[in-house]
Formats: sequence, structure tokens, C-alpha cells
Amino acid sequence: MSSTSANSENPVAVPRPSASLIVVNERNEILLVHRNPKARSFGGMTVFPGGNYDKKQDTSLAVTAIRETFEETGLLLVSSDEPSTTAPLDDAQLEDARHRIHQQKLLWQEFLDSRRLRLDVSALLPFTQWITPKEAPRRFHTQFFITFLPATPSTGFNSGAKHEHIPKTDGGQEVISTRFVHPSAVLREFHDGKITLLPPQFYLLTTLVDVLQGVSNTEKQRMRVEHISRSNFGRMTFNPRPLKTEGEDRVQGQLILTYEGDETRGGSPGRLHRANLRMANGLIREIVLQRNFDIYDNVDSHAHNFSQSSKL
Repeated sequence: MSSTSANSENPVAVPRPSASLIVVNERNEILLVHRNPKARSFGGMTVFPGGNYDKKQDTSLAVTAIRETFEETGLLLVSSDEPSTTAPLDDAQLEDARHRIHQQKLLWQEFLDSRRLRLDVSALLPFTQWITPKEAPRRFHTQFFITFLPATPSTGFNSGAKHEHIPKTDGGQEVISTRFVHPSAVLREFHDGKITLLPPQFYLLTTLVDVLQGVSNTEKQRMRVEHISRSNFGRMTFNPRPLKTEGEDRVQGQLILTYEGDETRGGSPGRLHRANLRMANGLIREIVLQRNFDIYDNVDSHAHNFSQSSKL
């Protein structure tokens, strides 16, 4: 489906609703997947697990995030207020279920009901939304969430028991590798050219690297992330726009994306909120984030777009 801009003969793709989940373990490592280079979307990229909203299976984008994480990594994030009377699934049963769900041979809700499992969507905290630039042929409106393993009741991330499963690939259908890795290590790998990141993932990893310091997750860190989620930042919708440069300001292989609050996007004079991208062979080789103000508490409300809900 597409719509046509009044100022352009080329159709502008309508963004598809999608969700992505940032899973943080007790060692402050984040769950990442390396997508199959042949995948239709984001081939060869290192991203957080996630995918498109499915109206046949998902009642909200939070449900989308949990389902897609299970399909891509095998990590099953469910909880129950009461102990389940059904025996826990073994690895073989989980693998069979997620492949059947991915192939739409088994409905997600039917699987949950048959095992008396309940999704603890309250454990997912909203962590910005991103809309693909209109110049892209395939566009997404992605709600990012963040959650912690194990979730801690005292900070409001979870209630009840949580069932977890060690992440693994989906057999190469969309994902060829999965792993938990610290944000600082991910950014080093990107800097060294070992992996490729997209601007949303780079931005969010850069945001988290200063919070998730050390190799042991603390209550103070979780509370800081919860504060960020509930601040204007967590509700912000990023709609990146390429900055047009001409003459001496134009550099071959360089692209500047401006974000909400930048001086070119309604922000105060001198306020920068942008990413400088260095491109080579169609891939992003370097990203430099420019953000010279407190994005969490010091924002120009009129220059930002704040979402109220992630439900459809």
C-alpha cells in the first residue's frame, strides 16, 4: 500500500506498524540478532529482535515484540500469577512450536492457551518509536521496548514467575546468529567494521551504554531506565530527515540525518540532534551522533512528537 506526495511523482510507502524488543540480562548484556543477508528487510544487519504487527495474532505492539522475539531467538517471555499445572516445555517442544508459529501453522494465542502461559506485557517499557524516512522503498513505524532478565518485582518490571529460554537462531530463515553482548562491545565492533548497525539501533545503544555500566545489573540502573522510559524521551517518535547540503558543505559518501528537536526541526538555535553517517558501497560504515542537550528532561515540547500509546 502506498500514498503519493503532492510534490512528487514517486509514491511514498506507508510505514508498516512493527515492534522491536531490547532484552537486557543480569550482566547488562543486550540480546542481538544477525539477520540473514538474504532477508528481505535489513539483510546482514545486527539488530534487536522484532518484526511486523500481525493483526491475526497480536492484540498490541507489545505482544508483537514478545512473539517476534520468540520466533527469532527462541526466548520465551511469559509469566503467570499462579503456578502452571502444565509441565514445562522441553527444548524440542519449544523449537517445534516457534517454527510452526513462524510458518503460521500454529496461532500464537493457541500455543499460549494450550500451555496456560500468559504474556507479561507490563514488563515491557516503551523506549521510543522510529519511522523510516520517506525516501526508503520499504518503511516501518517501529515501537521499541526494553525489558530486563530476570525482571525485578520491586521496580515494577514484572510480577509472578518468568519462564526463560536460552536464545538461538531460527534456523537461518531470517536470523543466522543470536547472542547477548554488552552495549559497549557492540559499539566497538561497529567502529571496527565487524558488524553493521542502523541509526535507530546505534542511537539506542549509545543511549544505554552510559546507563548499563559494569557487568552486573543493579536496581539503580533499572530505575534509571524506567525513568528514561517514562520521560518525554521514552514517548518520543523519531522521524529522521536527510539534511540537504550543497556546494562546499556537501561531502561524497556522507549523509546527515536530523532528528526531532534539532535547530533545523523547530529546536532552539544552536541545538543539534542529528547523526552524521559515512556510507560506502551502500552500507553505513560510521555514525557520529550529535546531541548537545539533555534529551531526557530538557526538550522543546513543540519540536518533538510524543506518542501516548503503543496499542493499535
